[in-house]
Amino acid sequence: MLATMNMRTFALAASSLLLVVATTACTPALKVRGEWQPDVDRSQQFQRLLVVGVSPNYSQRCAFEYAMTASLRGPGVEATASCAKMSSKDPLTREAIEKLVVTTGADAVVATLLVAKSIGAREGGSNDMQGGGYYKPIGYGFDYGYYGVYGAPVVYGEFETAPSVTTIRGNVTLATNVFETRGATLIYGIETRAERLDSRSQALAGIAPAIAERLRKAGLVP
Repeated sequence: MLATMNMRTFALAASSLLLVVATTACTPALKVRGEWQPDVDRSQQFQRLLVVGVSPNYSQRCAFEYAMTASLRGPGVEATASCAKMSSKDPLTREAIEKLVVTTGADAVVATLLVAKSIGAREGGSNDMQGGGYYKPIGYGFDYGYYGVYGAPVVYGEFETAPSVTTIRGNVTLATNVFETRGATLIYGIETRAERLDSRSQALAGIAPAIAERLRKAGLVP
């Protein structure tokens, strides 16, 4: 009886979440652009994806990851949310993600930065537009001091206090990076500009389908 009640409670909660997502998904005005990293094999296509939402807020991270996995799954494509395998007490480190890559058999990691950091940067210094973050030019794009391979934070203490984009009303920019797991190599990046973003975490679910569609157009997933 208890199990039945729990299932009913879960189903009711899931239905409520879907309703909120449906009513907020159209809120943001989205601009999405993707770009390949130089000198990578553009014929690569991935079928087992590990989805990571880079945020210290576990509930917001999970809401986004589950929205992304739902958008990415399809014939020939499996997608697993990192928080489905990690508890709220597990730190989001490169080592933790690498373990998930092994246990899930993922051939690619799709990591989206959900913290309030600016993507734009000025050459040779730091950028503190949305909460700060040091960077260095690396020939193509920028290497942020806070985030490294698989989008994992490098300076974890500062990551724990980073504000989420879902706490900001107005315009935000999300960075999504695709890493192939054989060499943990960044191969493709997506910049998603969301205007009139609602402060509720569920509003990010409206962004997930746009990111997934961009990955399909690039041929990275079937």
